[in-house]
Amino acid sequence: MSDLIHPSAIIHPSAQLAEGVEIGAYSIIGADVIIGRGTRIAQHVVIEGPTRIGEDNQIYPFASIGAAPQDKKFKGEPTELVIGDRNVIRECCTFNRGTVQDKGKTVVGDDNWIMAYVHIAHDCIIGNNTIFANNATLAGHVEICDWAILGGFTLVHQFCVIGEHAFTGMGSAISKDVPPFAMVAGAPAEPRSINLEGLKRRGFSTDAIHRIKEAHRILYRQHLATEDALSKIETELGGHDEISLLLDFCRNSQRGLIR
Repeated sequence: MSDLIHPSAIIHPSAQLAEGVEIGAYSIIGADVIIGRGTRIAQHVVIEGPTRIGEDNQIYPFASIGAAPQDKKFKGEPTELVIGDRNVIRECCTFNRGTVQDKGKTVVGDDNWIMAYVHIAHDCIIGNNTIFANNATLAGHVEICDWAILGGFTLVHQFCVIGEHAFTGMGSAISKDVPPFAMVAGAPAEPRSINLEGLKRRGFSTDAIHRIKEAHRILYRQHLATEDALSKIETELGGHDEISLLLDFCRNSQRGLIR
């Protein structure tokens, strides 16, 4: 056994571990688990398959990765969990596999910072560069887009989508879709402003931030019906990437927007 794998760890014969994978004491790696190069699994982690984990991830103690979905319709079908590269997954997180009623897989992208006690349920899709603060909890079929930030104890209802660069305040209860760039808070969550500090940190230009502010004002402060607000945003601010992103998200919303 490799010097990087603690002798007390239990590795199923069908598990595939790339070069440089570390497995801590008393961790269990189940059947049909694939772990990419340089990923570090701490002590007391349980990873069940089918699960594919990419390179250079860090998984902290007591995480449960790839367990069966918490869905009474699940009958043991071979669904999977797919995790990308360079994610940090802190203590006691729980990530479940998908269901055949949806995509058949749960997906976590690259470069995500996921703090302790986060739950990612079946068939969720997590983008890249997101931050989940402690105890953020996703129901099934949720999508979190790139660069979104979930405050501690955020609760997200099934089938909701949280858009790019959005921010949820501590203790938010999300039951509808959150548009890109928006900051929401409360239970139930309500729109508060745009994620101004986040946009500055990510290099958005002054002009782009001004357009996003104006679009937010039209959508949320002029008391217009959603379609009327989107039409006005397109007429007055259209032709820019950030506005196109916002309009496409809002027009494709299935659960409706937080208003």
